[in-house]
Amino acid sequence: MLKTNNYINIDLKVKDQYIYRIISIERLIELFSNKKNLLVSPRKWEDPFENFILKSKARLSDGKIVDFGFRDNFYGQCWTRHKASDAMWRIYSPESSGVRIRTTIPKLANSLAVGLHPWQNVQCFIGKVKYLNNKKMMDFANTVFKGKINPEAYELAKTLLIKRPAFKHENEVRLLYFEKESGKSGSIYEYDIDPHSLIDQIMIDPRLDCSEFRKVKADIQSKTNFKGRILRSLLYAPPENMVFPFGL
Repeated sequence: MLKTNNYINIDLKVKDQYIYRIISIERLIELFSNKKNLLVSPRKWEDPFENFILKSKARLSDGKIVDFGFRDNFYGQCWTRHKASDAMWRIYSPESSGVRIRTTIPKLANSLAVGLHPWQNVQCFIGKVKYLNNKKMMDFANTVFKGKINPEAYELAKTLLIKRPAFKHENEVRLLYFEKESGKSGSIYEYDIDPHSLIDQIMIDPRLDCSEFRKVKADIQSKTNFKGRILRSLLYAPPENMVFPFGL
């Protein structure tokens, strides 16, 4: 079972809330076929500020400047707390060919933690991203390790949970894996999952019409054998049967 420190910036009283991720249909089918979840190194993320603290240098008490030796030991996967977002559909499903999968924070965290026993509390973290302006970001960078030469893994994980306000629309939750052994860093970390247990709903792109939706739904069901609900997002559906009182 994960400890409190493994849930970062998360109110444990409401940690069971839903989180969402928009992926391509091809990636969805691959997820159910291979039964593996894939995390990537922050080096692959587009924002140059990602992992900027661990990519920077540290000044020791004797004045010596050193690199962080574990700067490339983290892998992550980004989810959102947004249930319905025009921006997220347009960014992550630009060709109207994406789906939104749903799970909960504990289910996602435990899907990773279960295979890491007995090291899950130093290798598995999940947290909400904080969106900080430049001053607050630098204040955070200067205080996050509290002067420790050897910070704990959860303190390192915190450095991957800050972004600039320009990205606030993403409302992110990140699953993080820390490779505790040196010399094993790469671009990808994957682990075994049961997608039928992890995912409880699939939502199809709202820009598809009803006939396209039915075809995509049937294709997903035949290729994944998913028994949960497969819905079409109604984000762009106009209100029906509205009557407004005029002249009263």
